[in-house]
Amino acid sequence: MKAGTNLEKVLESGKFAVTAEITPPKGVSTRMVEKLAAAIRNSVDAVNIADNQSAIVRMSSIAGCVIMKQTGADPIFQMTCRDRNRIAIQSDVLGAVALGIGNILCLSGDHQTLGNHPGAKGVFDIDSIQLIQALKAMRDERKFICGDDISGEVPIFIGAVENPFADPPEFRIQRLTKKVKAGTDFIQTQAIFDIDRFAAWMKEAEARGLDTQTHILAGVTPLRSADMARHIQDHVPGSRVPDEFIRRMGDAADSQAEGAMIAIETIEQLKKIPGVHGIHIMPMDWEEIVPMVVERAGLLPRPSLS
Repeated sequence: MKAGTNLEKVLESGKFAVTAEITPPKGVSTRMVEKLAAAIRNSVDAVNIADNQSAIVRMSSIAGCVIMKQTGADPIFQMTCRDRNRIAIQSDVLGAVALGIGNILCLSGDHQTLGNHPGAKGVFDIDSIQLIQALKAMRDERKFICGDDISGEVPIFIGAVENPFADPPEFRIQRLTKKVKAGTDFIQTQAIFDIDRFAAWMKEAEARGLDTQTHILAGVTPLRSADMARHIQDHVPGSRVPDEFIRRMGDAADSQAEGAMIAIETIEQLKKIPGVHGIHIMPMDWEEIVPMVVERAGLLPRPSLS
């Protein structure tokens, strides 16, 4: 085992994993994080704590992970390159591991001009692939980026994200290949609405043997309204929401129930695609829907591994 986290144990045991993401508060309320943890921790194997998602200032991911861990959940520390240089990155990695956090997800981060401090200076000292390489060297070689030795072990289960849908498609599989070669242990994808295109991406990943070198978790976002579906279609790069989904959401008497049904149907199809080792639910401030979707998708109870 590389870090011995619950997520690593589930994936390495060959069981179909379930993760979900929460957005920390714009404040210091530990109660809010505990409430989110209580809502989903028994329905998932690990919980991502977003790192100033969309470049909007919120409680730090490390703090959220510590609170989440105290509730009994297995946290995934999301680390972006946007706000840290290599010194801060490596320092935060050591601090997170010292606090018992074993899963770290490597991200470039949404550009700062998209958030609530558009005048902030983006750092981007290294990119997400270099971040994966740095974490692998810290864990496997006990080396900092500069080559200096690290005192002691740095057990990390290294994650990254990938978007199967942006054009051109061949570039996306190349980028996945680079992340796998850099040393990622698991991949969480962008939300999937176009099953056929995702299946084609997975087929190429399988042909290259990438699905045996990393664990791919397919992203799922439950839609809450037709307007939300149109917003994702129009404003989230690479996202392709089928017209059929938008029509179903618009015609539904209860759009939230319809959105949950679409998510469940999507999961049922994803479970049948070779090489998919789990799902990652991104509820976008709708965390309370996670248990129902997981249960109705036939993914409860979650495995208990010692």
